[in-house]
Amino acid sequence: MRRRTAWALLLALSVLLCGCGSDDEDAPSPSAADEPFWRAEFDGGAGTRPSAASWNTETGNRDAEGWGNDELQYYTDESANSSLDGEGHLLISARPAPAGSRLPCYTRQFCPWTSARLTTEGKAALTHGRAEIRAKLPTGTGLLPAIWMLGDNGAEWPAQGELDICEVVGGEPRTVYGTAHGPTYFNENGIGGSLTLPADASQTFHTYAVDKQPRRVTWSVDGKPYFTLTPSKLPAPRDWVFEQDMHLLLNVAVGGDWPGPPDASTPSPATMTVDYVRFYGTGRA
Repeated sequence: MRRRTAWALLLALSVLLCGCGSDDEDAPSPSAADEPFWRAEFDGGAGTRPSAASWNTETGNRDAEGWGNDELQYYTDESANSSLDGEGHLLISARPAPAGSRLPCYTRQFCPWTSARLTTEGKAALTHGRAEIRAKLPTGTGLLPAIWMLGDNGAEWPAQGELDICEVVGGEPRTVYGTAHGPTYFNENGIGGSLTLPADASQTFHTYAVDKQPRRVTWSVDGKPYFTLTPSKLPAPRDWVFEQDMHLLLNVAVGGDWPGPPDASTPSPATMTVDYVRFYGTGRA
């Protein structure tokens, strides 16, 4: 979920070169354990903020340099951008900024959109096992919803390590991208694959997951694996940085290097609806 320049073309080439678009015969089992060691189910009244015991809410734009992608949204801790719906879901909504707001932006004076970015950093992390998220993702011009993980090794990105569990970009509403970034493979050189959904990602819930095993990470949607990464698929010197705790991030970005700017057709609000988050295996909670 960092800088993306000419990303779609390069990822398509990587898919062709490494056979990323099909199932791996030796992909891990869909279930890493019988019961999750950490879960978020989002019970609570409509308008309730997500639990501070499980979630951090990151804010801003300019000081974060457009969140690394020249993005146009200002992340807030307002319930309009992240709250429960009273029916067991977390809603993360991108909306045009309120009239008269003066939210400092990296690429222009003020940000024209608001949204939310939630993380489990310092609260829950996966070491080995499965991260599973059931969600509906917003689609439309200029949108980039993401479910992803960052490493807790204390290094500066990209040495920190990043696993993008799923991203749906701009005008590709049926395409799910899963990508890994590390010290020598990041931005447009990230390594991953993609899967085509039967309908727009906004139309129905799907279960997005990564199985993070020793020296092997497998991406899946609805239990269907579509890409497996091992050290042999990395460029020299094969810097594998995924044998560590990794925390989760949920956000809806607007504009920036990959999806391009929103336009009159962009839905508002553009909402990621999360049914649950579950970590199986080993980690910290």
